[in-house]
Amino acid sequence: MSTEAKVGAFVVVCAVILCAAVYRIGNAQRLRGARASYHTYLRYAGGLEPDADVLFGGITVGKVTGVAPDASDPTRIRIDLQVQQGTPLNAKSLAKLGSVTVIASPVISITTGAGDVPRLPPGAEIPSEETISLDDTQRKLVALADSAQTLMASAATDLDRVTGDTRALLSHLNDVTGSANRRHVQDILANADSLVARMSPRIDQISEEVLTLTRRADATVSNADGTITALRDPIQTDAAELRAALEQTRTLIGSLQALVRANSDDIHGMVESIRKAADNLNDVTASVKERPWSLVRIKQPKDRKVPQ
Repeated sequence: MSTEAKVGAFVVVCAVILCAAVYRIGNAQRLRGARASYHTYLRYAGGLEPDADVLFGGITVGKVTGVAPDASDPTRIRIDLQVQQGTPLNAKSLAKLGSVTVIASPVISITTGAGDVPRLPPGAEIPSEETISLDDTQRKLVALADSAQTLMASAATDLDRVTGDTRALLSHLNDVTGSANRRHVQDILANADSLVARMSPRIDQISEEVLTLTRRADATVSNADGTITALRDPIQTDAAELRAALEQTRTLIGSLQALVRANSDDIHGMVESIRKAADNLNDVTASVKERPWSLVRIKQPKDRKVPQ
């Protein structure tokens, strides 16, 4: 190969390398600028490591960039995330530890939240929701197994008690249903049958008397209804006439009251004149009682002199 060919090949290789480097650097910068950083906190990370997937509504939107205890609160784990710009994280989105399959590595799963709340800006904290760990599940299963054993022991004790009570009840039933008690019950039933046979005619007679009394009561009620019906019209007529008479009386009393109010002055004058006439008559009566001769003589006679 000539020197010109070697130089040309070297130049071509350098140009290809340069183009590839420029493309990779530009793509890396573009990808780096198209992501936004967020963080969240969990009490249990469950083997989560950096570079784990971040899912939003089940869709891979980013990666975990850091997992470490929180410096201000060592009881929780700070998890740093980078997600694609434009991912609609909002104030009601919840980050929790999850996995796509049972054997897959853990991931951070973020819920879609709600559409009517503000979006989270880059660098904000995503609210979190704790996931029950395997240890917690195992402890609950152990506690449930212990409770089940206690319950089974208690049930066995109660079952023994119920079995004893059942046996005692069956024994009592056997005693009650013995041959002597059965014969006694048969005698009672026989006496009851004979009593019913003896009382049947009397019961029939009483039933007939009750029916007769019921018919008579119905006839009495019917007669009372007829009497009330016959008297209803005259009573209504008398009531109407009495109402009319009361109305006329009320009108007459109103007229008399109006007449009295109109002639109250004349009535007072007449009463005063009658009172004066009565006074004068009293004076005349008193005068006649004192001087009865005044009815005959006009002048009063002189008094008699006392004899000397």
